[in-house]
Amino acid sequence: MSKQQTGWIIQDVRVIDPFRNVDSIEDIYVTGEKIGKTSGPRDYSIVDGQGLWLVPRLTDMHVHFREPGMEHKEDLLSGSRAAAAGGFTAVCTMPNTLPVIDIPSLIQWQQQQAENIGLVHIFPIGSISKQQEGKELADLYQMARVGAVGFSDDGRPLIDAGVMRAALSYSTTLGRPIIQHAEEPELVANGVMHEGSVSQQMGLSGIPEEAESVMVWRDVELAGLTGGILHIAHVSAKGSLEALDYAKRHNFRVTAEVSPHHLLLTDAAIREWNFNPVTKVNPPLRPEKTRQLLIQAVRQGLIPVIASDHAPHHHDEKTLPYNEAPFGISGLETFMGAILSVFLGDGLLDPLDLFRCVTLGPHQVLGLNYPGLIPGASADLTLIDPQVRWIVDGKNFYSRGKNTPLQGTRLQGRPVATMVQGEWTMRDQEVLK
Repeated sequence: MSKQQTGWIIQDVRVIDPFRNVDSIEDIYVTGEKIGKTSGPRDYSIVDGQGLWLVPRLTDMHVHFREPGMEHKEDLLSGSRAAAAGGFTAVCTMPNTLPVIDIPSLIQWQQQQAENIGLVHIFPIGSISKQQEGKELADLYQMARVGAVGFSDDGRPLIDAGVMRAALSYSTTLGRPIIQHAEEPELVANGVMHEGSVSQQMGLSGIPEEAESVMVWRDVELAGLTGGILHIAHVSAKGSLEALDYAKRHNFRVTAEVSPHHLLLTDAAIREWNFNPVTKVNPPLRPEKTRQLLIQAVRQGLIPVIASDHAPHHHDEKTLPYNEAPFGISGLETFMGAILSVFLGDGLLDPLDLFRCVTLGPHQVLGLNYPGLIPGASADLTLIDPQVRWIVDGKNFYSRGKNTPLQGTRLQGRPVATMVQGEWTMRDQEVLK
């Protein structure tokens, strides 16, 4: 819709606002780009919000939009459209592009592109090390100065403990998290899925959970040593949860995220998909016992963030043999249905606590400020129909990556409209740019 509208009233909608710790039926007024007051102009356009949920500033703090350099997989426009379709008003882009986002000018370029596209707030994450080679720190200070919200070599683990120690030390003055892709390469070796009974049955090389957890334990200790701000990406191992619990009990500045596919699926999906690489993700899908531990960690607040790790690939790449295909799937457009199906169907979390993991949680990890739905705040909001049931079909994704292990899965709950700075970016599953 056009910004020429004087304003909007979303009437009788269930407002779930973790920023204000509010869950109530309200009328929400939008005037221009901002949340308005009830005494605004008389020519508001009315949206009937009965039966819908309204959530402010849904944020995915872990996406790969591939631009610059790998636009055949995804670019900032297609990724932004996928984000809008998925109900997101803000995303954080990972720096493993070509070239790597490791200098201030590339941070600024991404910000300008996002402003030109106008579909979603993009908060860039800069590389920890130059060229993501893990040998020498990039200019973290200058990237933070122009708007980098965190630093990560995601796609690669930062192996050198000395470099990680230095990065964590810098984080104490920068106020930005160091985001680790936690894996020990010697333990990963040539593994392509979780090491366990299913990998043995299928004859595929496995990756043990310890390949992740030994790196998490190292970095937790370094966070304790330096007082640094550490965030662990896409946690998927029991030992990692034990390290996070240790960090919490010792008041270390350590947080973590989990991805929807690790909460919804298990390594049995590889067998069910009959070696189809659409199930190939890193870290790999784990057994049911681990999946349940991850769900409990979210419920208990040990994991405060859920993030998609949206990692699209071209169709030709994901149709290679399992051992050769790249890791990664598209997750933005199935995100909402996946987390609602996991947590709300069985009453494992109430909506306010669940949406805290995709709103206030990421903002607290990244040090971002957003006040929630109060007059004067940016009108960044999502309308969700919690009752609608729908079947996933990757062919209909706005993302260039159509690969999803949820293909054909029936999910419950879906965004029906997204607004950024007072402008509708998606309505009724149609992206408006």
